[in-house]
Amino acid sequence: MLPTTKRPIALSLSRRSMLRGAGVALALPWLESRSVWGAAATNAGRSGIAPRRFGVLFMGNGINQKHWWAKGSGAAMELGKSLEPMAPLKTKMNLINGLFNQASLDANIHPGQTGNILSGVRLQKGAELKGGISVDQVLANHIGAETAQASLVLGCEQPTTGYHESNYSLAYSSHISWANETSPVPMEQYPSLAFDSLVENRGSQRMKSVLDRVLQQASDLSQQVSVSDKAKLDEYLTSVREVETRIERSRAAKERADQSAQGKATAIPMQRPANGFPEDIREHMKLMCDIVALAFQTDRSRVATLLLCRDLSGHTYPFMNIRIAHHFASHSDWNDDYEKISRFYCSQFAYLAGRLDAMKEGENTVLDNSCLMFTSNMWSGSSHNSKKVPVLLAGSLGGTLKTGRALDYSNKGDENRKLCSLYLSVMDRMGVNLPAFGDAEARLGDLV
Repeated sequence: MLPTTKRPIALSLSRRSMLRGAGVALALPWLESRSVWGAAATNAGRSGIAPRRFGVLFMGNGINQKHWWAKGSGAAMELGKSLEPMAPLKTKMNLINGLFNQASLDANIHPGQTGNILSGVRLQKGAELKGGISVDQVLANHIGAETAQASLVLGCEQPTTGYHESNYSLAYSSHISWANETSPVPMEQYPSLAFDSLVENRGSQRMKSVLDRVLQQASDLSQQVSVSDKAKLDEYLTSVREVETRIERSRAAKERADQSAQGKATAIPMQRPANGFPEDIREHMKLMCDIVALAFQTDRSRVATLLLCRDLSGHTYPFMNIRIAHHFASHSDWNDDYEKISRFYCSQFAYLAGRLDAMKEGENTVLDNSCLMFTSNMWSGSSHNSKKVPVLLAGSLGGTLKTGRALDYSNKGDENRKLCSLYLSVMDRMGVNLPAFGDAEARLGDLV
């Protein structure tokens, strides 16, 4: 149990302390009553400097290019229809147009445009996987020791197996995070398990509420911190409870569905984890975004990727009255239906960015100290065109990245519009300085 003495909280608690209970440990968010960010300050030699974080959200098969645009800057920026969900965050975003991944042009087909979106390395056809380490895992290898989890790798769609007609493995279509040239990082698709990993929820009690097991410590801590920290702690614990409740609803719905399917010829019996799997992709995506937000807020991890839908995706969208599957819908990416799909995925990015922006971290927010990136493996699904890819950023990485802009690199020449140049620039700002990455040796110009 936490100390109950009235000595200064900075002496009795470390920045990385946890609320603990039976078989569980729940990391705390940033609180003003503390003086440093633990390992982040030690590593960088900057006491009191917030950690910087990088997250990627991926949507397969491109966007509706007609409505994916921004004009102007700052609060006066105009947004295309598909980017309207970002309206509240215009001053904290950058829309980047014209960047490309040379390795995807060499392949010019689905899997060869996806498995290297975060690495910039040409992929090998045939039975043997061969590509390159992705930018998130480079960061995880360099700064991951400072957090409980080096990185979060999450997904909202099952990986597919086999081979594309182009003889590229479909593993490339299903994974954007790669530990090395031959190994994709396994994605966690179950929200419950991803949540458990954040709170170190283990043992026979893992199905019980995390908050119920740490309430006493939470109560003790609430009496020791400042008034503003007490409000922040209450808000944080409420958000954890909300995620728990939604996960429990998903679990209960899955159990009811299994019971209903019993004895029916169409049912495919399958042993599933008790944690459950949301049937509604809206709930699934929101839960995963919330888990990334919790990870960043509590400094459990500073690197995350979330594959919202894979390349060749089978997601359907009956809630938008769109019955055709995502991949086939992308073949008509100029029409209103695919614009709705593009806007829906932008709204997931806006939701996560908004969650992070609501989390105070000193004088800034967690979003201010992060860089979120939304991208796809191609610009146009109808033509499989990856001569440029959509890139949307949110956050300023601790003030090192100017925001509120629409940047266009289309006419700057291929050497000056490489996607991997953006990755080098982001890694620099996170303290990871490499001479080259993927197909780039230079940083992206005009980014500061």
